[in-house]
Amino acid sequence: MSEEAFPVANVGGKEIPYDPEQLRRIREHPCFSEQACHAFGRMHLPVAPKCNIQCKYCVRSFDCVNESRPGVTSQVLTPVEALERVDQVLEKHHYIKVVAVAGPGEPLANEETFETLRLVGEKYPNMILCISTNGLLLPDKIRELDRLGVCNITVTMNAIDPEIGQQIYDYVIYKGKRYEGLEAATLLRDQQLKGIEEALKLKKILKVNTVLIPGINDRHVFDIARKIKAMGVFIHNVMPLIPQYKFAHIKPPSPEEKRKIQEELGKIIKQMRHCRQCRSDAIGRLGCDVQQEFQSRKRETSGGQ
Repeated sequence: MSEEAFPVANVGGKEIPYDPEQLRRIREHPCFSEQACHAFGRMHLPVAPKCNIQCKYCVRSFDCVNESRPGVTSQVLTPVEALERVDQVLEKHHYIKVVAVAGPGEPLANEETFETLRLVGEKYPNMILCISTNGLLLPDKIRELDRLGVCNITVTMNAIDPEIGQQIYDYVIYKGKRYEGLEAATLLRDQQLKGIEEALKLKKILKVNTVLIPGINDRHVFDIARKIKAMGVFIHNVMPLIPQYKFAHIKPPSPEEKRKIQEELGKIIKQMRHCRQCRSDAIGRLGCDVQQEFQSRKRETSGGQ
């Protein structure tokens, strides 16, 4: 489907027109618009190391320069260092339109995320601010995100059936309590759906990421797609499993298998087909990352002190 097929959002059964600013935040965001990914870039600020859930496919790494996947970064930045990184990047690469926090842990579980967004938003008020979250804290933090000017939100949702969800998550930590099994999966699912609903009420632009895990949720993705479409989510991104941690033994879907599933899902909801499963410190256009330019600069500076 083309972007022109989405002049309105269906929220709670009501058609809500996108306003010009929302349309700009779609057309200039490379993860929300395939056309934008050729012209505009994004930068991820790795300020959020802590996480509040453990996915069975996730291994986070904070000193990694070689891998290209979610959850890895060459270093964790402070909010002040993150703003300095934005300054350096924008001085050299004027095509950057999006600043996001996407890890390497859960952004909403780290206070540094909110301070970083505040600093960047105050200095660069026209920058598109973006967050990627597992959704557990989204209902609790959505008002603060709104106050900070965050408009584009990605929620990773791998199941809406807790029976399936409990196969994907080891545990969830919420308000200081650890949950496991069916209880954890139900809590996470309920918080995700509530957070998406509240975000849409505040006119946020939503993308849902789903990790495609053969033998676990590869048919269930259609239930997810139908649910999020009915809620008013703008775009759905199905990402192939990267086999590691407790899912290291699972063979990931082939590109052809993923393509066929996306074709079918596209009949339900708009699909993102150009995802690169980016690092938590990615900078540049999708598939044309330049973050190593700035990582090496920081290392040289640190080494001279």
